[in-house]
Amino acid sequence: MVTLSMSQRNISALTAEDIAELAGRLEQDDYTNAFEGLDDWHLLRAIAFQRPELAQPYLYLLDLEGYDEA
Repeated sequence: MVTLSMSQRNISALTAEDIAELAGRLEQDDYTNAFEGLDDWHLLRAIAFQRPELAQPYLYLLDLEGYDEA
């Protein structure tokens, strides 16, 4: 997977392998700066809302609490 900014990603085109790679980076938490990790976290969060079937195994990385975003 090529690393792109959040605005350049097409979430519908991501594969399970892409999500696993993203989750692996988040688990390792070995970023050169905090913003890289935050970008990955926001991407996983967007995936969880748009393609929950792919993000389901990695929801523990988001530490989401039940609330209504509406």
